[in-house]
Amino acid sequence: MRATGIVRKIDELGRVVIPKEIRRTLRIREGDPLEIYTDHDGEVVLKKYSPIGEIAAIAKDYTDSLYRTLGHIALISDRDAIVAVSGASKKDQFEKTLSHEADNLLKERVTAVRNIQDGERMIPLIMDDAIEQYTCQLILPIIADTEVVGGLMLASRESGARMTNVDLKVAETTCVIIGRQMEQ
Repeated sequence: MRATGIVRKIDELGRVVIPKEIRRTLRIREGDPLEIYTDHDGEVVLKKYSPIGEIAAIAKDYTDSLYRTLGHIALISDRDAIVAVSGASKKDQFEKTLSHEADNLLKERVTAVRNIQDGERMIPLIMDDAIEQYTCQLILPIIADTEVVGGLMLASRESGARMTNVDLKVAETTCVIIGRQMEQ
């Protein structure tokens, strides 16, 4: 663990404030759940909780199925990073931080369908993503218990590829199923 040099006192209710700089760096937002661990040295560890991360194996099954069925790169993310990828290099995408644009779309519950053939600008999916590699994209939020818990992204690098209504309906259905699984 890295030392920050920041010391905080616990108040009478057992609360401690996580400094703004640390929250910003770790992308911890108001209302985000944190897991609390203790280790054998008596240290207390706070870890950002990812409900989508809990079903990472199932998420991988979904991305595999979407890739085989639709032929597009398929990614599932929690609110911060990619947790499952199919159809693209795992080392280039897996556990990479979402781009600010993709994160904002999810946060605002916007469904984005982009086709370069229609003159639409592609969106970086992860930080430092090369948008010129994509010819079409589809980005949807995954919602559970009225909260955005992650996102589903489809993309293609193939010349002439398009996101169609069929792609959109399959992706919407997948998001609803994942969201319902998260509620159980």
